Amino acid sequence: MHNNARETLTADAPRVGAQAVIAVAGAGSIGCYVGGCLGLAGRRVTFLMRPALAEAIGRYGMRISDLDGADRTLAAGTVELTSDPASAFARADVILVTVKSGATEEMAGLIARHARPGAIVVSLQNGVGNVDRLRAQLEAKSPVVGGMVPFNVVQTREADGRPRFHRATSSTLLIGSGVAGLCSLLDVAGVAVAERANIAAVQWGKLLFNLNNALNALSGLPLASELGDRRWRRLLAHQIDEALAVLKASGIRPAPVERVPPTLIPFILRLPDAVFRVAARRMLAIDPEARSSMWEDLERRRPTEIDYLQGAIVAMAAKVGAPVRINARVARLVREAEAAGSGSPRLTPEQVAGHDA
Repeated sequence: MHNNARETLTADAPRVGAQAVIAVAGAGSIGCYVGGCLGLAGRRVTFLMRPALAEAIGRYGMRISDLDGADRTLAAGTVELTSDPASAFARADVILVTVKSGATEEMAGLIARHARPGAIVVSLQNGVGNVDRLRAQLEAKSPVVGGMVPFNVVQTREADGRPRFHRATSSTLLIGSGVAGLCSLLDVAGVAVAERANIAAVQWGKLLFNLNNALNALSGLPLASELGDRRWRRLLAHQIDEALAVLKASGIRPAPVERVPPTLIPFILRLPDAVFRVAARRMLAIDPEARSSMWEDLERRRPTEIDYLQGAIVAMAAKVGAPVRINARVARLVREAEAAGSGSPRLTPEQVAGHDA
C-alpha cells in the first residue's frame, strides 16, 4: 500500500513498534472510522470520546463500512473506551488527534498534562495550523507529526443502536515522514497510509479542496449532486482562484492533489458537466448520500471549522492585500447559518454568489 517519500532517519529518530498503544483523541466520525479500522486489524486502541458515544459503542460495538464495499463489525469490548483523558493518554505510544480545529489548544493541554514523554502525536485534522498549535504546547515533550485525511466519513446509528461509520470517499491518508514504524502501524485494511516529506504543502493542497465543505453545507445537497452541478463548481473554482493568489503572494506552494497541479483545478472545475464527469471520475467517486462535515455541524447545531478554512484565506489576504470576495462572503454566510441554528440554509449557487451571480 505504501507510496512513501521518506526523510533520512537518524539513529535517534523517533520510532514506534507494531505493539504500540494508540489513543484516538476526540473520537468523532473520522476518529472512530480510523480507530475502528485499527482495532479490526488487531492494533491496541483506546478511544477518548463523548460519554454518550462511548456508552453506545460499549454496548453494541461499531459498524465500519466503506465505499469499496467492505462492511465489518468491531465487537463491543474489543477496544478501550473512555471519556477520561488521563486514562486515554497514560499508556499511549501514539496519539491521533481528530478533534475539530477549534479544540486543538484544549486537546494539546490535555496531552501535555497526561501523556508520557516521547509519545508521538499525529494531527489528523482539517486546516493548516494545527501542527503549530500542538507543537506550541508539546514540542518539548512529544514529537508532533502532521497528517492529511482525504476522505469523508458519515456517522449514523443502526436500528439496534449500533453506531456506524462509513467512509464515503476514497483516497490515501498521508502523514509526515520521520518517525520509523509509524506508517506501518497505521496502514491497515480500510485506511491506506503513505508518508510525505513536505506534509505542510499537502495540507495546503487539501485546504483548497476543503473550501467546498462550506459550499456543500450551504447547499444542503449530497456532495455528488453538488459537485455534479457546474454552477457550484464555478463557485468553488472562484474560491480556489482567490486562495491560490493569496498563497502565491504569501510564498506558499501547495502540493498537487491526486497528482493534479493546484493551478489546473479551477480549469477542471469549470468544465461542462458532461466533460467534467469524464475528467474527474475519481472526484465524483462518492457515496450518493455523503455530505461534508461542515453540513453535519450545521445540522447538529455545532460550531463549524469555517475560521480555519475560508477564514484562514481571508486572514492571510488581509496581510498581503489580495481580494477574496467570494471566500469572505461564503465565510459570512456560514457564520450566519451557525448563528441561526436552523441547519443548512439550503441556498442556491446564485444566492451564495451574490452580485456575481
